[in-house]
Amino acid sequence: MKETVPPLLQAMAGRVVVADGAMGTMLQASGASADDFGGHEGCNEILNQTRPDVVRAIHDSYLAAGTDCVTTNSFGANLGNLGEYGLTGMIGELSEASARIAREAADAWTTADHPRWVLGSMGPGTKLPTLGHVAFAALRDTYQQNAAGLIRGGVDALVVETCQDLLQAKAAVIGARRAIAAAGVSLPLIVQVTIETTGAMLLGSEIGAALTALEPLGVDAMGLNCATGPASTCATWPVTRRSRCPACPTPACRCSAATGPATR
Repeated sequence: MKETVPPLLQAMAGRVVVADGAMGTMLQASGASADDFGGHEGCNEILNQTRPDVVRAIHDSYLAAGTDCVTTNSFGANLGNLGEYGLTGMIGELSEASARIAREAADAWTTADHPRWVLGSMGPGTKLPTLGHVAFAALRDTYQQNAAGLIRGGVDALVVETCQDLLQAKAAVIGARRAIAAAGVSLPLIVQVTIETTGAMLLGSEIGAALTALEPLGVDAMGLNCATGPASTCATWPVTRRSRCPACPTPACRCSAATGPATR
């Protein structure tokens, strides 16, 4: 039986699909109080439970500006970030909550002429396995929890983003693939690495090495994001054309007419 191509990938094959802008800086500017963070100030993901209205309003602002995709407030829903707050047991719960908020917003703005999609953010965290900060297996398994929560919440794709360490990226991709298989769904998996001014990832891997290492793991699209800004990112971009999977650029940040450029 021929496998159906997910609608988001169909759209990406035929036109430019525009994602939203930053979430973190928008939350910082939202006026959320220390009480809203429930004693975990700086943990943006906790707002998915304490102030879903604030997160929803940010999604709505991007959708009103015309973006095709909104990204879940789950960039830090991982072992490293939530571990700093003693909240690793909530990785799946907070990921699911973030996806449900984004899903409700996307569905509310979807029309027959303009479908909207939800991208499930899987951020790099603060622990790099190559440097011995964390065991690969522990990182992989908690990324699986992250992805499983996003899937339960109804995302249209998973985005492993802002990768600085190839081992971290592999852990996230494998965890995501395991979650997709366990859920019995077909979801696009996008990976975006971060290239420094040196022309390599933070730990020295060049973009060609990243493509070679990650493509065989079942990645549907590869791209670049964050770090050096559009000019330097564009200098590296031609190398991604060697990839067997589609390219997915996000120079410096995701942008939208709602707020203009902002960093995550």
